[in-house]
Amino acid sequence: MQIESLKVFCDLAETESFTKAAQINGVTQSAVSQQISTLERIFKSLLIERSKKKFRLTREGQVLYDYSKQIIQTYESLQSKLQELKDIISGTIRIATIYSIGLHDLPPYVKKFMKQYPTVNVHVEYRRANQVYEDVLGNVVDLGLVAYPTKDPKLELIPLRKDSLVLICHPQHPFAKLKCVKLKSLVGQKFVGFEPDIPTRKALDKILREYGIAVTNVMEFDNIETVKRAVEIDAGISIVPLGTISQEITKQTLTALPIEEGDFYRPLAAIYKKNKVLSPAMKQFLALLKEPTA
Repeated sequence: MQIESLKVFCDLAETESFTKAAQINGVTQSAVSQQISTLERIFKSLLIERSKKKFRLTREGQVLYDYSKQIIQTYESLQSKLQELKDIISGTIRIATIYSIGLHDLPPYVKKFMKQYPTVNVHVEYRRANQVYEDVLGNVVDLGLVAYPTKDPKLELIPLRKDSLVLICHPQHPFAKLKCVKLKSLVGQKFVGFEPDIPTRKALDKILREYGIAVTNVMEFDNIETVKRAVEIDAGISIVPLGTISQEITKQTLTALPIEEGDFYRPLAAIYKKNKVLSPAMKQFLALLKEPTA
């Protein structure tokens, strides 16, 4: 029996998915099934209830998971400590990020990190916010990057930066002539927004409610790029993070205006699973993310 088999079992228990457990460990689903069968033979116990309705560990499976998790964490701590002693920064960092951070905030940091530590492989996946949390909790990825972070007792949360929210419009829109815009001016305007489950949408809805503003939502999208494209064709106005529109401002395809009522912003954060052993590479990457610019 190898530690790798125990890790596969733990990943399966946490993700409740043979597909995800295989993905995490870079093996096939068949290999995961074989390793679980091998563990069951070794311990002469049924570890997983074979039911199509719901994944569930048996009592013996839960005991094996609890002890295996301790073994794996001790082993990973040992590996991390040895790397630190040898001053080795290598390995793979798996990151799940929402689209806007992945497209606009993350690239310069990855570029700088890879220049400093060329032996580290940084693997980035673009996901919806709820999927980022699921992937971190399921150990599918090492780190998650989110906006408007949600506190969870199972997660460690590292605040990063605050990105100002601005109103954007087509350069020929009447608002484009203004130096700033009042929220009450949005009443009656066609508004291009995010889908209701997107954290930025929830935050904007809260701001507008607090100021008694009702907008006319004409389009809703799940990512910042499509929102910008809709505003560029003058389908409506929108409120977005300033850091996501630098290219459009330079090309003058969008006009950005500060909001008169106050300094509204979108907080960004990194998350990882509590009690996770961070490798030297992960620690260095998190330290870099905390810097104001890359």
